[in-house]
This record gives sequence, structure tokens and C-alpha cells, in this order.
Amino acid sequence: MPVLPTTDGVEIFYKDWGSGQPIVFSHGWPLSSDDWDAQLMFFLAHGYRVIAHDRRGHGRSTQVADGHDMDHYADDLAALTAHLDLHDAVHVGHSTGGGEVVRYLARHGEDRVAKAVLISAVPPIMVQTEANPGGLPKSVFDGIQEQVATNRSNFYRDLPATAFYGFNRPGVEPQEAVIQNWWRQGMMGGAKAHHDGVVAFSQTDFTDDLRKITVPVLVMHGDDDQVVPYADSGPLSAELLPNGTLKTYASFPHGMPTTQAETINADLLEFLQS
Repeated sequence: MPVLPTTDGVEIFYKDWGSGQPIVFSHGWPLSSDDWDAQLMFFLAHGYRVIAHDRRGHGRSTQVADGHDMDHYADDLAALTAHLDLHDAVHVGHSTGGGEVVRYLARHGEDRVAKAVLISAVPPIMVQTEANPGGLPKSVFDGIQEQVATNRSNFYRDLPATAFYGFNRPGVEPQEAVIQNWWRQGMMGGAKAHHDGVVAFSQTDFTDDLRKITVPVLVMHGDDDQVVPYADSGPLSAELLPNGTLKTYASFPHGMPTTQAETINADLLEFLQS
């Protein structure tokens, strides 16, 4: 299987299918590139080259103990784009992957990039601070880390069955296969990577990164996101981006690229073609 060896000895698994303008997908926590199946197949059929990798410690990539922070995530993404010699690429990030994309653009520049898309993404910053009073208390993320360290199999079964896809909302029918696929992806990765990744996605401040990005960026966020609450994320990121556009989805959950793939794919395609 295709892997990229990084300078610090990590093997990053990736998929690279098709030809045409490249779209690079960065997945959410604690999942893998498999979470983009609906997007990879859709855009491949529309003539794009689709690329997705498993973040270090996740999926089929090496389960190392260290390097589970946004700088390493961004550096791994930069190494992948250089390895594949990508140009005019569109970078799409979901949740934690949105933070990865933002840090990559701010840290490594935009020479290889045409556009970017942030879906249900964690920027500007999730945790509550004096500068971010609308954020979630740190105790929320401490609790997630405790569950990952002690009983992540149960936690990885409960989260997709409730808040992640909005299956806990009245009238929403849970999709068992979607829940099991989330659990499968999570359990493929390493507990240490997932534990440390909670700090990476919740405490990293992307405010200055967002201000540096000049390429067009589409910010897509559901207003019923129970994982990355809407008011403290999507609208604030769009305001900080010099060339950002916010698209809000009424009643859509955090995992909308999966459960609302038809809508999300159509809007992504429109943005790519604009």
C-alpha cells in the first residue's frame, strides 16, 4: 500500500486516485481517510484526482507515541503534497482536518494551493479562554481524554450513535452501519495518538493562521453541530479569513459529509467550479 516516510520515521498511508485537478482531503478525529469515501468516489467520477491520507497515529499510518500536534500534522501534509508534487490543489478538511488544513496553509504557504474548504472545522479555537469566552470548558476535553485512555471502545460506540451525526435528535433515525464504521475507523488508530490529539484539536489557536490565508476558502458548518458548536467556529473563521465565505446548513450535524453527502458534495463541486 502507498506510504510516505516522514523525516521523523513515520509512515503515512495515503490514497491517490484518478487524474485532473487534485483535491486533498484531511479527516477528522479519531478517524481515517475512509471517512471520505462518499467524497472520494463522487469527485473521482467528476474527473478530479482525489487524495486522502491517514493522519499519523490514525488508521493505517504508524502508531508513534509523539508528534500528535497541529505543527506535525501540517508538516506531514506538506510532505505529502511535495511527495506527490501537487499544484493547483484544493484542500478540504473536516473537523480536526480543518485545523490541519489551516495550519498547513499558514505554515507552508499557498504556492501549491488554489482553494480550501473547512467543513465543521475546529478553528478558530474550541476551548474556553479569556479571549474565547464562548468556547467549551477545558473539563469537557479532559473528560474525552479520560475516556480515550480508559475505555475508548465504548466511547467510540456512543459518540457516533448520538451527537456526532445527530442521531440523538427527535425524528432522526440512527444508521447502524454508519455508527459501526465510525467505531471501526477509530479503533484502527492508536490510543496515544487519539489521546494527545484531543489537545491538538481543542487547544490550538488558529486565529493568526486564518488571517494569513489569502486563497478562497469556503466555510461549511451545520447550525446543529453538537461537537464543534456553530457560533464559536464557522462564523468566526469566515470573519477572520481575508477571502472566506460562510455557508450555513440548517439542522445539519457535525458528521454532515457522511449523512448529508449529497448536499455537501454538490456544494463542494459548485465551489470548485466557481
